[in-house]
Amino acid sequence: MRTDYQRPKTVRGKIVFFFWYNLPRFILLGMAVMIVMLFFAISDKKSALQAEQEAAIKQERPPVNTVVMQVSPTTISNRLNLPGSIEAWNELELTAKISGTVEKVNANEGDSVSAGDILLQIESADYRIALERAQAAYKLAKADYQRDKSVYSKGVIPPAELEARETRMQTAKADLDNAQLMYERCTVRAPIDGVVRRLDAKIGLFLGVGDPIGEILQIDRVKAVIGIPESDVTAVRKLDEVSVEIKALGDFVASGKIHFISSSPETMARLYRLELELDNPDHIILPGMFVRADIVKKSSTDALSIPFYSIISRNKEQYIFVEDDGVVEKRNVTTGIMEGWMVEIIAGLQPGERVIVEGHRDVEDGRKVNVVKEITDPGEYTL
Repeated sequence: MRTDYQRPKTVRGKIVFFFWYNLPRFILLGMAVMIVMLFFAISDKKSALQAEQEAAIKQERPPVNTVVMQVSPTTISNRLNLPGSIEAWNELELTAKISGTVEKVNANEGDSVSAGDILLQIESADYRIALERAQAAYKLAKADYQRDKSVYSKGVIPPAELEARETRMQTAKADLDNAQLMYERCTVRAPIDGVVRRLDAKIGLFLGVGDPIGEILQIDRVKAVIGIPESDVTAVRKLDEVSVEIKALGDFVASGKIHFISSSPETMARLYRLELELDNPDHIILPGMFVRADIVKKSSTDALSIPFYSIISRNKEQYIFVEDDGVVEKRNVTTGIMEGWMVEIIAGLQPGERVIVEGHRDVEDGRKVNVVKEITDPGEYTL
């Protein structure tokens, strides 16, 4: 402890004593401040020297050869290109409604038929005889009823007997109608317009009720059946028409109206059935042909699009290089929809600017470049 002799009594003495006593601390603090200031001065000098060196290196390095593309507004679409197949609009299986032997066949497989055309004839003698018998029975029953009806008005016969006569006449009429129907069924006619896909009945073949006769396909219009992933069902429901391409017909393209979208997936792959209606008056589109459906989910007009490979992605950053008067500028961009190998640029690019599409991975911001080729359409680019 300091004695009273060591402690100054005056204010001036106390101030001198304070500074003298803390002089080592002040010296250390001053040295620390000087070290920090010296460190920042050295860092600034180092950064300046590094910038000067980089600028010198940029000036010393030769320009990079590049290919640029001048961008202009265009239309870009978000598309689905999915496979499918053609099905007949209707597939009608014909079966025999009566028993009998086939005595005549009027059609061949592959023939086009109209509704009402005779396909084949079943032996009809038995059914004709039954029809004639039913006609005679009805004629007799009708005559008896009419005779008794005239007598009944004179009060000769009771009402019950007249009612019995009327019942027999109605039964005979029903038997006649049935015989007429069975006789008509001996002639098998096409129920719809279409093409005979299969004809099982041959001359001399005995058919029983329910035996297969053949199959008719209705192809004046056909269905293009496409499997739609569940993630795209909502977008497809908003559409009215879809273009389909049929390779078998020389890349024939037709427009199909959306006819049906299933309410539940029909495969283990979670695909929903989409049916497109295609007009086919000339029957050039045949069932079983493969198709590719071009489904446009979304379109953007007056959009700026560039090849996706001209975009560099690093550290969650997407950027491109734009050339102006032989010098490149780095631009951060925001992308939109993609079509093929073109991608929409929503922000970061203006119409008329020139994007580096080749050589962009060898440059940095501010680097001089040598433009060896300028394109306006990526399809024309060849290095």
